Amino acid sequence: MLKIGITGNIGSGKTTVSKIFEVLGIPVFYADDEAKKVMVSDNILIAELKKAFGAKSYFEDGSLNRKHISRIVFNNEAELKKLNAIVHPAVFRAFNSWVPQFKSAPYVLKEAALLFESSSYKMCDKSIMVTAPLELRIERVMLRDGFSRDEILNREARQFSEEKKLQLADYTIKNDNTALVIPQVLALHEQFLELQS
Repeated sequence: MLKIGITGNIGSGKTTVSKIFEVLGIPVFYADDEAKKVMVSDNILIAELKKAFGAKSYFEDGSLNRKHISRIVFNNEAELKKLNAIVHPAVFRAFNSWVPQFKSAPYVLKEAALLFESSSYKMCDKSIMVTAPLELRIERVMLRDGFSRDEILNREARQFSEEKKLQLADYTIKNDNTALVIPQVLALHEQFLELQS
């Protein structure tokens, strides 16, 4: 099974691009969504989070106390690294158990904001980087999520730079409002089908 990682910095449109691949019949594993699920379903992860951040990490009903964890990791690089070191392996486990159900698909996609930062690109055969200029990305996120410019730049600073990711990626999709995205996706889709033949 060919596994393709897809990433892009905040506001790049990686999820939109992933949805186009889904229209083509390609299964997509959304790592960020999966992280939210495993934080309330993976017993190993839950025990590790409670040990690292205290029993207050979860409410009595078993739901995650996001505010408690956010307070600890916000603006604290060491605590954020600790959180990621606990969550990422659980997401890797979820991805590994997700892949086998799509044996009939020509390939699968793993969409992850931290594909390179978490080293999960090493679990993939190829990787795609979705790019867009910073100002355009800021504009998109402000419209979409209502974040301030500073909040977006703070998140951007926690990710590898686009330049670094472009060096690591095998393929690039430009989502800069000048290049059409669908033809770029179709071209990559054809390449991936050929890799499988």
